[in-house]
Parts: sequence; structure tokens; C-alpha cells
Amino acid sequence: MTAPASSRSAARTAPAPPTAPVPAPGHMAVDYEQRVDFDRLRDHRLARARAALDAGECGAFLLFDFYNIRYTTQTWIGGALGDKMTRYALLTRDGGTPKLWDFGSAARHHRLHSPWLDPADCRAGMLGLRGAIAPSAGLMAEAVREIKGLLRDAGLAGAPVGVDIVEPPFLFEMQRQGLTVVDAQQLMLDAREIKSQDEITLLNQAAAMVDGVYQDVLEALKPGVRENEIVALVNQRLYAGGSDQVEAVNAVSGERCNPHPHNFSDRLIRPGDQAFFDIIHSYNGYRTCYYRTFGVGSATPSQRDAYTRAREWMDAAIDAVRPGVTTDRIARLWPAATEFGFEDEMAAFGLQFGHGLGLGLHERPIISRLNSMREPVELRAGMVFALETYCPADDGFSAARIEEEVVVTPEGARVLTLFPAQDLVVANAY
Repeated sequence: MTAPASSRSAARTAPAPPTAPVPAPGHMAVDYEQRVDFDRLRDHRLARARAALDAGECGAFLLFDFYNIRYTTQTWIGGALGDKMTRYALLTRDGGTPKLWDFGSAARHHRLHSPWLDPADCRAGMLGLRGAIAPSAGLMAEAVREIKGLLRDAGLAGAPVGVDIVEPPFLFEMQRQGLTVVDAQQLMLDAREIKSQDEITLLNQAAAMVDGVYQDVLEALKPGVRENEIVALVNQRLYAGGSDQVEAVNAVSGERCNPHPHNFSDRLIRPGDQAFFDIIHSYNGYRTCYYRTFGVGSATPSQRDAYTRAREWMDAAIDAVRPGVTTDRIARLWPAATEFGFEDEMAAFGLQFGHGLGLGLHERPIISRLNSMREPVELRAGMVFALETYCPADDGFSAARIEEEVVVTPEGARVLTLFPAQDLVVANAY
């Protein structure tokens, strides 16, 4: 369950170097360095989506998942409109550019500012805003008729249509109008699994931003500060620093650490607390999931022991990461649920855990004892995922939570999350 002390130290402090460092170049394109090439990024993503479409039975993908829409059309609306099931895109096997239906004025914006799309394919669309406009208004029926016409024009009438996520009334309308609907989400997740050099650079830039924010958290973490104040600080620093979405910040301290509630509160942080945080944000769409645990002023032997064990489990997992290894081998390095106080793996899911990172927070591979023993996945170079460990302390309420993001390289794992975490860091020690 744990790695020997000598291998633990080597696993985290001296990982096998990749062929070149992963850059975190800053926010701007410049004339004096080659940084992220966004044209190359767009070409890579669309090519992988097309390859997934061509390899299956579908004549087209009809995409509602806003990560898949961004991956194929290279467009984005965040905030209030990003997840309202109003935006959708059609990718057809005939090789034409993706067709996009978007909130009215956004479609006009795409026509002006997204030259990789045919302006005629940037269309105003509205389906229902998660049911706020009832299906009886007919917008869904009209949309399905339009899609059927486009499929017919492309010579794809009668071919199955792959859909990733969908509102039930829209699915029923597709079936009522004679379309055969199959699952596209599995194929799109396959397409998004291997990251290009530009995607890895953006993921590393996002992690570098959190590196700096954790320095601010460390300095602010004093008795009398509330968890929500730390959350506010993180949001301010990330948005000021160029984040395009702070999806969530977990702030958990003191007696709230065990069991892990996966949220934040207005709890006052007190001397001697153990506190952990998870910062989830995106830069140019690419996400972090980045836990760190601190002591506040001091730390007890019980808290330090929990941290040491969580670190051991983490180091063993990082040391095992390399192409050809299957995810069940990593999951077995972590304790079974019953070994840290849970009745079964379902109850403990997400505590000893790995998950792919990209445009979405939970991509492939998903690594845990719940699923990896049944269906292991082989690791490949270019995968990027987060590894998470959790260890409750024997004082009955403290706990340690550690997370590292890694890139799979031919030589092994390259860690992207660089804020110190080999040993328990005590904030504002006295």
C-alpha cells in the first residue's frame, strides 16, 4: 500500500525528466518566442473529433456538451449561457466545417471573429433553456427538421446521429422524426484523451497560476479568517490574473475535514486547524484540479501522520505512471475504502482518485478502485490527469488531502502542480 521511503523521495523530488520542459509562458502571444499556436490547437482538436466520427457508425455528431462544442467549433460562451442546453453543433462525415447554433448575438459575433468557421454555419438558435420554453412551443421540432435537412443535403439521410448529452424532449423529437440516435460522448471523450503540446502548455499555465495563488492563501491563512474569505481571495487573484472561469474552490478546515464535504462554508479558521483547499479554474478553457493541505500556526503528530500517509500513497502512484501501465495497477497502490473508514468503494469514491483534465474537469482516464479493477485503461503518452489522495487523522476530525496533476511522457510522469507539498506546510507558524 505504501512505497519504501527511498522510492517515495525519488518519486516526488526527482521524477524522470521528459524530453523537454513543459512551458508556462505567460498570457500573451509575442514575436520573440514560440508559445501556444492557437491555429495548430484548433486544427488538432477538430482533426481528432473528425477521426472519432469517421471511425464509427455515425453520419454526424450532434453536440450539446459545451466542452465538445468548444473542442470542435473553437467557440465558447461561459457564465449564465454556457450550460443551458441552447448551444449545439453538428459535425458531419462529409468533411464540411462544423455548423453551430448559438444564442442570437453570439452567433453574429462568431461570424465576425471566428474565421475558421463558415459564416453561414454560425446560426442563431434557441431550444428551450432547460425547459423554460416548453417543447410545445415547437422550437425543438423546427431544429430537428433543420438538422434532418442538413443531413439529407450531405448525403447522410438515414445514418445514425451521435449525441453526447441531450434533454429528453429533444431526444424524443429526434426519434419522432425518424432519426436513429446513438451515443457520441464515448467517442468524443476518446478524442479528447490525448493532449497536444499546445493543450499541455495551457494546462501547465493554468497550474502555474494556482501555484501563485497558493502563496497568497498561505500568507492569508490565520486564525479569524473564514473559509469563504479564502474562497473570495482565490477568485479575485485568479480572475485578475487571467482566468476565464473559476469553476469551484473548496475550502475545508478543522472539524469539517472529516468526512470531506466537498464545499466551503463561513467557518472561522482557528489555531491548530488542519485545512485543505481545491482550486478548480480554467485558462483558455483548460482546467486545474489542485488540492493542498496546510496546518494553521501549528500541527499535531496526528495531523502530520495523516499527511505523511497521504503523501506516501501519492508518491507511489506518481512513480507508477508511465506509458503501458494500466489504471488498475495505480488504483491498487491506494488503500481500500475499508482501510480508511468507509464501508465500500462507492462510499469512498473520489477520495483516492484520478481523473483526466482538459477542457472538462473529469475526462479520461478515471482511476479508482470502483471502476479501474473492472475496466482498466492503458496509460499513453500525452494523457494529462490529476491524482488525489485523502487520509483521515486518528484524532477523529482532521484530514489531509493532496492532489498533483501529471503529464504522461515516454519517461514517466511530469508533475505540473509545483506548490510545495512533499511535507505538511504550516501557515504562519508560531
